[in-house]
Amino acid sequence: MHFSFVHNNIHVLDLDKSLAFYAEALGLRETHRLEIRGKTLVYLSDASSEHELELTYVHDRTAPYDLGENEFHLAFSVDNFAAAHLLHVQMNCICAEYPEHEIYFISDPDGYWIEILPTDHEAIKRQ
Repeated sequence: MHFSFVHNNIHVLDLDKSLAFYAEALGLRETHRLEIRGKTLVYLSDASSEHELELTYVHDRTAPYDLGENEFHLAFSVDNFAAAHLLHVQMNCICAEYPEHEIYFISDPDGYWIEILPTDHEAIKRQ
């Protein structure tokens, strides 16, 4: 038996704002969307892997989501770490930096954290 990652899901309060953020900050593009019982599901891709990020927008939701202690995060590697860092500084979305570990985190419009690390980072090197 073999399992494969398909997607991760997060709920967003403002779909347009979230789509704009993920496009600018991470280069993610919409691949498809579904309308299901008062919800819009939008799937985003980086165009280099099959894994997708699913954004769920609940049409009648007005209150921000409670992220608890926000211990969940997504992680993205980038081939030009310095350029990505500069972009995220300009977007004012960096929420935590750990230069000694060569990583930093950005926060999306709903407060979800996203880890950014260089493609050659020890944590993602393949054996």
